[in-house]
Parts: sequence; C-alpha cells; structure tokens
Amino acid sequence: MDNLNISELVARLGSEEESVRKMAVFKLQNAIGDPSFAEVFIQEGGLPKLRFLALHSTGNTLAYCLTSLSRLLELDKGWDHVTDDLIKRIVGLVVAQPLVNVNRGAMSVLAAIVGNPSRRNSQPDSTGFQRLKPIVESHKQFLPSLVEKMTSADHALCANALQLINALMRDTIANEADSEWPRFIKQLQELGVIKSVYGLMQSSAVQDLAHPLLDFQSLTKILLRRWREEKVDLEKADHRRAIRGLHVTSNPDQSGTDPKGSKRQNPAKWRRLGFESESPAFEFSSTGFLGLMDLTDFVYKNEDGFQKLLLEQSAEPLEQRCPIARASLAVTAVLFDHFEVDKPDESESNRYTVLESRANFERAFKPLLLHWSRLHTSGLNAFIRLWKAAGAQVDDFEKIEELIQILAEQVIGQAPRTKEIKDVENDLAEFDIQRLRELQMELLELTYEDAWGHHLRQVRDELNHEALQFVKEQRIRCLLQGAWFPQALSYSTEAGPVTSRTLSRTVPSAWRFVRLSHNRRFLHFSDFDEKLPTEPRLDALQDKIDLSIVSSVVSNVSASAPSTSSSDSTLREASQANTSTKITIHGYIPAQIHSRQKSDTSKTTQKESVLLQLHPQSHTLASEWLDGLLMLLNQQPITADTNKLVNLIGGYGLKIRLLNVRFEDVGMEEPILPSREGLDDDYYYDIGGMEAGV
Repeated sequence: MDNLNISELVARLGSEEESVRKMAVFKLQNAIGDPSFAEVFIQEGGLPKLRFLALHSTGNTLAYCLTSLSRLLELDKGWDHVTDDLIKRIVGLVVAQPLVNVNRGAMSVLAAIVGNPSRRNSQPDSTGFQRLKPIVESHKQFLPSLVEKMTSADHALCANALQLINALMRDTIANEADSEWPRFIKQLQELGVIKSVYGLMQSSAVQDLAHPLLDFQSLTKILLRRWREEKVDLEKADHRRAIRGLHVTSNPDQSGTDPKGSKRQNPAKWRRLGFESESPAFEFSSTGFLGLMDLTDFVYKNEDGFQKLLLEQSAEPLEQRCPIARASLAVTAVLFDHFEVDKPDESESNRYTVLESRANFERAFKPLLLHWSRLHTSGLNAFIRLWKAAGAQVDDFEKIEELIQILAEQVIGQAPRTKEIKDVENDLAEFDIQRLRELQMELLELTYEDAWGHHLRQVRDELNHEALQFVKEQRIRCLLQGAWFPQALSYSTEAGPVTSRTLSRTVPSAWRFVRLSHNRRFLHFSDFDEKLPTEPRLDALQDKIDLSIVSSVVSNVSASAPSTSSSDSTLREASQANTSTKITIHGYIPAQIHSRQKSDTSKTTQKESVLLQLHPQSHTLASEWLDGLLMLLNQQPITADTNKLVNLIGGYGLKIRLLNVRFEDVGMEEPILPSREGLDDDYYYDIGGMEAGV
C-alpha cells in the first residue's frame, strides 16, 4: 500500500459506519505486520483510532482490532498507547467475553505486554506482570478463566491461553521477589494448570500446540533448577517449618520417653529419619530446596505409611536399615539427571528442527516431567522395595541407587508420550529386581565395550584364529587315530512288506574302520565282519582314498547341538537317528583313458562320484569326523560342538590375557588388597570377591 491508501485506511477507522470500520480494521490486521507499513500507519495518526476501537468496539471489529494491536506490539511499536484503561478493558474481555476470536486477540495483546523483553530496560513499568498485576488482582476470575480456556475444543484458543500463562510464569520467575514467584506458581498449580497441560501433551492436539507446550516444559525445568539452586536455610521460615514438620510427622514420641515416662531428646533424632548426621540442612547441599520439597511431599501425603515404615526400620539391625531421607535425596538426583534438567533449553530454531521429524517430535515431549512429585514418591517406594528384596546394608546404598537409575531409564525413559502416569507408577512398583540386575550387567558390558571395545575385538579375533587352528589339529588327530563305523543295509532289501516304518530304517551288518594316513594325504579304510578287540594297523587297511581328488563332504549331521533331555523316549529317538546319520565324501575318480588323451582330461570333464560313506554312531563322533574332514580340506567347521569348542578355548584365552592387565595400565586407582592379618599358611583367596578366607 502507498501512503494515500494508508491515509484512506486510517480515515475509515474513524468512520461513523460500523461496516466501514470493520472492513478497514480487517485489512489492517493483515498488513500491519510489515514494519514499513506500521511506521507509516503510526505517522498517519492511526494509533489513537486503533486504541479507540479497542476500547469501544464489539464483535468481529473488536477481534480484528486486537489482532492488529498485538502484531503492532510484536514489532515493538505503539507502547505509548497501551494505557491502564486499555489493559483493564482487555483483561475484562478475557474474563467475560464469550467470543473465541475476541479472546484470542485479547490474550495475544496481554502476552505481548507481559513477554516483551525490550521494553523492560527502557521503560520498566510498561511491560511485565507488574503492569498487569493491579488490574488482575481486581479480576479474581482472570487466572481461573485462563486455565479453563486451555480445555477448549478450539486449539488456537488453547494455544493463546497457554502462551499467556507461559509469559506470566517466565516474567514472574525472572523478575519477581523470591517470596512472590513461588506463591504465583502454587496458585497456578492449585487451579489445575499441570493437569491441563499434561492432558494436552497426551492428546492429538499436541500437533497444533507444540510450541507453547514445549515452552511450558522448558519453564518447568527452569522451576526445578531454581528450587535446586535454592539452598536450604534454617533462617528462612518456610525452610525451617518444612524440616520441623518432618520430625513432627515421624511420630517421635514413640521413642522419645525414658522408663519413667518423661520426655527426653532422642540423640538420633534426624539419623532415625535416614539422615547421615544430626544437621539435616547441610545434607540438602546437592539437591537444595527441591530435595526438601520432595521429601516433605512424600511424608505429608502418606503420614501413616511413613510412620509405619520408620517403625519397621527401627526393628532392623542398624546396618540393615534403609536410610529414608538419603534415599529420597538420591531419587531426586536420579530424576534430575534423567530429565536432563540442567541441559540448556532448545533455541527457537533448534525447536523447529526437532519438530520436523516424527521420531524427534515424540521424544521432545516429556509429559511425565509434569508429575515430578508422583514420580519421586514412586521412585522412593521402589528404592525401599529393592533395598528389602536385596537384603541391602548401608554400604550397598550406591548399588541400590544404580538400580534406581536403570529403573528410571527402563520405565520412565521408555514410556511413550501417551502412557498414563498411573501405569508408570505401577511399573515402578512391580519391576523385577532380577531383571534390573540383568540390565545392570548389560550396561556394564556396554561400558567395557566402549572403553576397551577396539582392543578386545582385536585380541578376540587373534585368539579365535588360534583356537580354530587348535581345534582343527584336534579334529584331524581324531582322524589320525581312526574310528569304527557300522556298515548299514536297508530293511527294504529284505523279504516282507515295505512300510513307512521300514522304508528308511537301517541296521548294522558289518563294520568299517577308517583312519587318516600319517602324511595326511590319504584316507585308509577296510571292512570287517565285526569289531576287532584292537584297532587295525594302517598297513592292514586295504583300501584308500587320495584326498586330492575329494571335491566335497556332505552330511545330514545337524549344525545345532543335540537335545540334552534324558528321557527314555528321547534316548530311543536319538539312537534311531544315529543309525541314519551319514557323512558322504564326493570326488572325481580318475578315468581309465589312453595316454594320448591325458593332456585333454580335467576335473571339469570327469564325473563326480561317491568315494566313501560313513555312519557315525554318536553326535560327537559325527562332529569330529565331519568337521575334521572339512578342516582337512581347508573349509570352515559347521557343527555346534566344534564351534562351541572354538568359542570356549577363545574365551579362556581372553580371560588369561586379561589377567595380565594391571590397574595402572587402565588408569585405575590402586585397589585395596585384602589383609593377611590373623592368617596363617592355611588360607585361600576368593578370586570373584577378592576376599581372603581360611
């Protein structure tokens, strides 16, 4: 638009006809986002007329007017026309105006007033919550109506309401006194803002409300950081009251009387609750006021259970008592680390990038973070349950804390966005300790893999090659020793009917002894009517096969390990299976042709034939001979027995190599060696636990 059109537009804003004003302000809302247009609009005197419409118009005209005003404020222009009467009018609209489009514009204007940081330094009183506070306090329904609008079916209205709440929270946390902002946050929580945001995060509306929801999530982390950074100070009344409340709620009178019935000071007043000393305030140094809030919340919401728990623990030996207070602080720290509360918030540009990917979109939202208190309570109950199940002692505290870290990752970290908090609480209460220990060992292996993975893989490859060569030599030596194999004849050649049972059955009628020659070039064999009491000598075996003409070795031997069942039926089936196990050696038999044609003869023109068949009587014998023949031909073994043996030897080799690693080689501190005090020569060392025993 040129200057003439802007002048005409400004003139129409002051028209006496409602329809003319409505059309003018409708066009204005679309054009005023352009900074150059906004500058000319202000020069032409459009701001007073826009303000007048905001104060006195109604319906769609008012909605277009408020949208135009909010966009002008976002350009950091027009602040001198934002007067108290205008703010009062807009706050009243948020509370009482039923039209959705008017509400959207009104909340956008208020969000701009509260959240514009550029005005705070130059004009401290023109923006921020302080500008709205006197007017808001006169409209008691302002905050309740804001929270109520977050449940609207209109997603744009929800977004505007949440944006305004975010702006109020951010400004209050950053600029209000330490005694003021917690009161405001508590007021929002009591109005149900957490429940509303949690519901929106789990709903399909998350697509339309992504940015204000992620902004609220970031503000929640800022709150948690502020509470953790706040040191517990007994000079502060609320801190002193919270710590005193822990002692009172623990029902100290049960153990605070002497035999005469008079009250006395319990020397373990705070240690009884699970603190390490009698100065509890100092033990909150790592978790700050956040740790105190979590502990008091756990205690106050379940006073009877807390008192019962303390009585149960007091009946246990001192070393086996679960330190409730320490455990509570540990759970707070675990949750703080799990949700990466200390991690800087995503910038606006990075947030857009994250939301582009569906997988990143789902991971970006952490609705469970909003139920911090319930997660802490469930986590602390899980800590106590694991302590009891493990029969832990005070020295095992860090081990249980590690299990809680794994539990949080498994249950909270892997929970989908739509999972209900109640289901998460149930999972935390029922997760099996044995499964946790398995996961702990897997993580430990991954840790070692990250630190030593390259070196271990290199050593493991070397040792596996050496183990393979060792097993190859062992298998070939089995061939050098020789073995008896039954010569099987089919039942189908005998008289009588052929049935499905007799068709494939075979029985031994003679025996064949097979042995590899000393030079490993020939396979000698001979058939006998029965097994001889002594194994035949090599020169007594009449037939032989030149291994150079062998083309392949095939078998029906299973590559997997045989069943270890010891039932009679299984043994009978194995016996029948063994009689049908077969190893077949194929090769090219030299053709008997004229010498003038020898030069034209090659294996490609010769026919492959069966050179020898063996019927091992056991799975072990089959594995030895099948893999022995394959490895003799420089092929890889295929049976489970051989591969298991290779892995076993390689594994032992790796363990032996690791015994040579000294603690200083890997940057570890020097370990504490077990003392020999009180021992004579009759003692041993438990290698697993490194404890000396007699």
